Amino acid sequence: MIQLKNLKVLLFILGVSFSVNSQENVIKINEVTPWCIIGFDSKDRTPAQRIEMLKQFGFKKYGYNRGKADFSSMTEEFKLAKQNNIEITSVFLWLNAQRDTIGKLSEANTLLFNQLKKAPFKPAIWVSFSENFFEGLNQNQSINRAVAMLQYIKGEANKLGCKIALYNHGGWFGNPTNLLEILNTLNDKSVTLVYNFHHAHHHLTNFNDTAKNITPYLSYVNLNGVKKGGPKILTIGQGDYELSMIKALINEGYQGPWGILGHIKTEDVEQVLKRNLEGLKQINQQLIKP
Repeated sequence: MIQLKNLKVLLFILGVSFSVNSQENVIKINEVTPWCIIGFDSKDRTPAQRIEMLKQFGFKKYGYNRGKADFSSMTEEFKLAKQNNIEITSVFLWLNAQRDTIGKLSEANTLLFNQLKKAPFKPAIWVSFSENFFEGLNQNQSINRAVAMLQYIKGEANKLGCKIALYNHGGWFGNPTNLLEILNTLNDKSVTLVYNFHHAHHHLTNFNDTAKNITPYLSYVNLNGVKKGGPKILTIGQGDYELSMIKALINEGYQGPWGILGHIKTEDVEQVLKRNLEGLKQINQQLIKP
């Protein structure tokens, strides 16, 4: 039987709030961070409706993704979140070589930075690149192009008081080996890494090694069910790998925070989040088993 003291230590490592029934060792998670809930919602909630949903769950934090490819309602949503004591911890920045260059960002991304100037929070900017940034380039050229663009983005983020983190999406930039080489070349400890289980399907072989290499740089891990070969989006606990992946990260000393996903356009995001919370409870119960 695991001791309550040891259980609390483990849960502290997991980076979640909790309450424990000492007789049954049942863990109740009170706080995780939802991600990809804007634009992935069959009910197409307004900012006010989304904040109300988050309040009903009891969420205290969430990430702001682009949604329908614009940031026009961002000011309203940030204001409502602040009024309801909910922190927006991150925003997503997608860079496309056809629209984004050093010194000139796309109209949508320019709007994002302009909106952040008046935002009541200083969220981390999660940065990812389209594959077209690296087409026709060798490894060194790709590294140098990514680093140059990131230095520009970091300079713009510094003006806002925001930090940046590299977000493994897919393609060349999403490969953990390449992300680590970029981070080492940047040589800036303020730049971190966000690792997403829903983009981890090509990293399952020797994931223990991947966990060891990325953990020193991690600032967030977004969870998802993981089966080899997909599907990309799967409820936590319904995959074959997420439990062992979480254990590997914990064993390497990762202390959170953790995110959960919406990311399904055809479903009510409230129901998607409920399923993931239930799945995460099952995962936690397995983690504490002796």
